Amino acid sequence: MRVVIAEDNALLREGLVLLLSTAGHEVAAVAATGPEVLPALLAHRPDAAVLDVRMPPGYRDEGLRAALAARREIPGLPVLVLSQYVEETYAAELLGGGAGGVGYLLKDRVGRVDEFLDALERVASGGTALDPEVVTELMTRRRDDPLDSLTPREREVLGLMAEGRDNAAIAAALVVSERAVSKHIGNVFLKLGLAPADAGHRRVRAVLAYLNRG
Repeated sequence: MRVVIAEDNALLREGLVLLLSTAGHEVAAVAATGPEVLPALLAHRPDAAVLDVRMPPGYRDEGLRAALAARREIPGLPVLVLSQYVEETYAAELLGGGAGGVGYLLKDRVGRVDEFLDALERVASGGTALDPEVVTELMTRRRDDPLDSLTPREREVLGLMAEGRDNAAIAAALVVSERAVSKHIGNVFLKLGLAPADAGHRRVRAVLAYLNRG
């Protein structure tokens, strides 16, 4: 896998390069400031990008803006965004298109190497990877939305779906059968008004439904 890394913290940036190289991936380019990100992505057109949200010069949302711009120029470009904190606006904006190939992880997750690499591979394959803490934070912030109709078990299933887990992994985590998981997911789709025609991205849209409704 060819990856472009955008991170202003030199220690973390070099750590990511070493981590990915050791795992057998090629780091095509690195960027240390916001203005460097989009040109690097357009020049190298990587299999995936790992981007910090806040980068110089403004330390606001330069990395996120570059990610959104790159996905407009390269539709479907897999992007895994790293953030120091859970920031609902950034997560909603990145994921708001409803397409796959996106992830949002807290930087602490990088230290859990296997989890980080698994998340990156899911994103590169067109899936999603949301940090469990991000999912929990976002789910508890919204009120009076379709999620209120979900049962506690359905919310658990939705949370695990948001992390990018497939049915087998969800079943293992909840110690239930895959058939039971499929039933719960079907209920989630039904309650959130996701039609069968959305099948390709319904797992993504299920997580995003509440983000896009006031």
